[in-house]
Amino acid sequence: MIVSSVEKQRLSSVVIRFAGDSGDGVQLAGDRFTGETAFLGNDLSTMRDFPAEIRAPAGTLAGVSSFQLQFADHGIQTAGDRPDVLVAMNPAALKAHLADLPTGAEIIVDSDQFKRRSLRRVGYESNPLEDGTLDGYRLHAVPLASITVEALREFPIGKKDAERARNMFALGLLCWMYDRPTESTVQFLRRRFPDGIADVNIAAFRAGYAFGDTTETFAARYEVRPARLPQGRYRNIAGNTALSHGLLVGAQRAGIPLFLGAYPITPASDLLHELARHKAHGVRTFQAEDEIAGIAAAIGASFGGHLGVTSTSGPGMSLKAEALGLAVALELPLVVCDIQRAGPSTGMPTKTEQADLLQAMFGRNGESPVPVLAPRSPSDCFDVAYEAVRIATKYRTPVILLSDAHLANSSEPWRLPDLNELPDIGVRFTTEPNHGGEFWPFLRDSETLARPWTVPGTPGLEHRIGGLEKLDGRGTISSDPDNHESMVRLRAARVAGIANDVAPLEVDDPGEGADVLVLGWGSTYGAICAAVSAVRGRGGRVAQAHLRHLNPFPPRTGEVLDRYRTVLIPELNLGQLILLIKATFGVDAVGYNRVRGLPFTAAELAARIEELI
Repeated sequence: MIVSSVEKQRLSSVVIRFAGDSGDGVQLAGDRFTGETAFLGNDLSTMRDFPAEIRAPAGTLAGVSSFQLQFADHGIQTAGDRPDVLVAMNPAALKAHLADLPTGAEIIVDSDQFKRRSLRRVGYESNPLEDGTLDGYRLHAVPLASITVEALREFPIGKKDAERARNMFALGLLCWMYDRPTESTVQFLRRRFPDGIADVNIAAFRAGYAFGDTTETFAARYEVRPARLPQGRYRNIAGNTALSHGLLVGAQRAGIPLFLGAYPITPASDLLHELARHKAHGVRTFQAEDEIAGIAAAIGASFGGHLGVTSTSGPGMSLKAEALGLAVALELPLVVCDIQRAGPSTGMPTKTEQADLLQAMFGRNGESPVPVLAPRSPSDCFDVAYEAVRIATKYRTPVILLSDAHLANSSEPWRLPDLNELPDIGVRFTTEPNHGGEFWPFLRDSETLARPWTVPGTPGLEHRIGGLEKLDGRGTISSDPDNHESMVRLRAARVAGIANDVAPLEVDDPGEGADVLVLGWGSTYGAICAAVSAVRGRGGRVAQAHLRHLNPFPPRTGEVLDRYRTVLIPELNLGQLILLIKATFGVDAVGYNRVRGLPFTAAELAARIEELI
């Protein structure tokens, strides 16, 4: 590694955004910068934003892809509101993101791309690098493409192929600027690419690092020291990966194989990709021909004694509704992972939203309640997935897990758990007759109201399943009105009783003197935490609570809400949780609702909180 003589300036935190065409490799560059930052020990949070098309029109605003990272020497909750540094690989990337930059932000652009044709494609009548558009910013116009081509002239590749490595040149330059280690990126590139291509990318990466050290373009380097995180072993993890691991560990702790039946859909497909890698751990994955087949296969696996899991997004939830009602009637464990995205219909497939809550609560025919859970951060996806497995297997019920595109694609440090400290969720199958020498498949446990779970083929325990109503206890088909009423109420009571098996709602209210409570769910947690912290830093008194269990609500929820003059509920929808809160507790809560396909910023939430205070 080259040792720089430029003096370092120490910073507490930095927000960097890489942006360019979908084919410019900005996601790879951002991911590798994140890896080096995690290796160094900073706390961090990332956010990805990309078009729905596999290769959107090059050089257009619609085709811009971006990767944002905040890293710090202290605990953080979000990828940051506004970038301190923008790396723009073309004019479209600059124009798409310039409005997000604060005055004085650092801008690094590939000046080779600012040709007349490219400028006009995105509406620039003159070159913004020269016409004063960027006055007030610290502009570094670097000919990334031509320098990369020059750095790779000894390799037997053409100019176009050499230019493709400019993302690695930019990555090397950023690693120099922020004093990131480099060796793990070199090792990664050797693993990722064949020898010849790896050598090209490594040479471009090292050339970018050397350029920062030898040019006079950059007058300073920056240092962000490691954060003081709780002691333990950490890895950087994305939400979908954490969710997959939570399901896998949950199945192993339950002592049953895991089966995933899924149809690929953005942004849930990574669950199928990740779990397919773990066949050695008893995982079986089935890429179904459609959404209905995916959930039907998972229900069949649960009937056969496996942990049945299916994954999808909002459009797929609509298709799975009928089979999910069947799982309710069968009273079998099932975990349904809905990675929410902007709708309706196919909507904006790569953008985030929280608009499937009411669908999860009520989107089936008949009285068919199911538990609904929602993780609050990428690493929390592990814990909530594990909790979903616990509830599904203990109470013999389908469970809906509501993540979203923001959590799925974001990442943060995750402290690996001690598996021995996780709750015991061992499954006990029924292997003997349970009623006077007979087997009654709907004879309920007195505590949980769960029916027995037995593996098909167990001698003497043959029984019938299906969607028609069952006689309580015996499990034979019944159309008796009183029995139907009893079964409907029993299924509802079983789900409602889960509230007695979860922790009461916790409130963060220092001094217990706040008048305003901010109540959130899902991925709004990070922005809410940052906003609440900012308001408190300016002397405001505000309380915060966050829901992981959305059906049933945790104990003390109503008591907590009644303590505060005003309850603010920020949601990435038009007000779905607020409807449930008003209907359940009669609380006249206030909503803050946005549906832009993007997560909240801490600043906008802080402003709303201060208005209410």
